[in-house]
Amino acid sequence: MEHPVSNDVKRAEAPAPPAQSPQVTWTRRWIIMSFWAIIVCFGLPHWLLTTSTYRATLPLDSMDWWAQGDQVCAVDEAGWLPQHSENEKAFRYASTYHLTFSLFTPAAMPADWSIEEALNQYVRPLTTALSNVSDFTIETQVQLHASFSPSIAGPQFDAATRDWILQKSDLRGFINAAEWPLSPSIGAGPTMNFVLYVPALEQTPLVIAETGRSTSWMILQWGGVAILNQVGEPSPKLTMADMEPVMLTFAEQLATLLGLPSDAGSFDNRVLHLKQTRAVSLIKSASSTLGALSRLTLKLKAIAIPDTVAAAVDKTLSSLEQACNALQLGKWDTALHHARTGNDAIETAFFEPSMVGQVYFPDEHKVAVYVPLLGPMAVPLIMTGLKEFRSWRQARKAKAD
Repeated sequence: MEHPVSNDVKRAEAPAPPAQSPQVTWTRRWIIMSFWAIIVCFGLPHWLLTTSTYRATLPLDSMDWWAQGDQVCAVDEAGWLPQHSENEKAFRYASTYHLTFSLFTPAAMPADWSIEEALNQYVRPLTTALSNVSDFTIETQVQLHASFSPSIAGPQFDAATRDWILQKSDLRGFINAAEWPLSPSIGAGPTMNFVLYVPALEQTPLVIAETGRSTSWMILQWGGVAILNQVGEPSPKLTMADMEPVMLTFAEQLATLLGLPSDAGSFDNRVLHLKQTRAVSLIKSASSTLGALSRLTLKLKAIAIPDTVAAAVDKTLSSLEQACNALQLGKWDTALHHARTGNDAIETAFFEPSMVGQVYFPDEHKVAVYVPLLGPMAVPLIMTGLKEFRSWRQARKAKAD
């Protein structure tokens, strides 16, 4: 009776595979080495080149020096400038302001106004005088049948004075933001709104309560409002004579919102003081931003620093040096021009989209993206390479024995 042969005996008796010729062995090894050579010499450098973060060289020492503050170019606001009361109603400085002048009326008239002539006479002299401080764009509009905001009680008739009274509590909600076409900002820079409201004939005269028949007020960080009470029958067009008191009010409101000091004397002195203040503050602001950018680049090693940022930094450093030289000589317009140029350049560089966006794509994300792609290809190459290396070592050891 025959006994079954176990699997181990069968495997032991199986003939060994024929030995490969040296030519086949070396051909296989050359193929494997070729794959690794392509990966090491071409693939790896290309991967490093396309995934590495480019960081242009920045003059960090100079940037940190300018960030020292008041020590830079001997800027000491208390000593350089005459002291005036702070204007809490002023907008924060911007290189561009948008001015919007609007005519609103709940009736069908007036449907037109001499706004261009009025702007040329009352507003543009101010914006021209401050052209070195900021740029200004001006827009106008007319809105008929403009109703009050539903959030306010509306004017109340006072039989004793024969006036329509607008309560102070209604001033903040007077603007009907839901229906009146007023935008809080247009493009770069804040918008200052100036609203001329002409009440309907049946609600004239319209005045503010407890202010001595005042007809104008300001809204912080927004603009100003003025009420024009027409005498007699409403006119289809407001003339320069009709608008004179309102435009004088708007001009003073604009000066206040821009930060002109009210206690600096003449108009020229007020403008000069604003230029001095802006020149000093812009130098300080640009210097502070240089320091912030320097600290950012040292702290976040993964962010990119494009050449445009390096060029903006060089431009800022040059502009600040020129601004300080002009400051020492008392050339305020020149100092203001260079300070504006430097501040605009470094602000643009600090918020460079390509630099900020890299913060949200760190090295860990690269690993998560590339490992699923390279893993299936790398594992067979590594295993084959190790197997061939062991085979070579065994063959060499056999020859030595």
